[in-house]
Amino acid sequence: MILRDVTYQIRGAIFDVYNELGPGLLESVYEEALVYELQVRGMRVERQQEVPIMYKGESINTSLRLDILVEDKVIVELKSVKELQDVHFKQLLTYCRLADKRLGILVNFNTDDIEKSIRRVAN
Repeated sequence: MILRDVTYQIRGAIFDVYNELGPGLLESVYEEALVYELQVRGMRVERQQEVPIMYKGESINTSLRLDILVEDKVIVELKSVKELQDVHFKQLLTYCRLADKRLGILVNFNTDDIEKSIRRVAN
């Protein structure tokens, strides 16, 4: 799938999850529902994908975990917070860089307007 098609499917799945569950739940609930919704759409999805961390060319004894990785192309970072902060965008940008992915989608489910709470972050 091309990147545009992947992001289109992700956005549609986010809308479906939000319309079904509404705002105010824990991130883990949205993660479970979104993974289900993406899989129903035939998408290849990995959750809590571990990414090793390299520091000065050496692998260090820690890693980061991506909330959701779709089609091995797009990182989806889920939040359920009062409002998105700059640090959330910076975090996803760093995840994209460390995981060598071009695009991430940041979504905050704790909102009255889900359309305004889905943001693309390009590496």
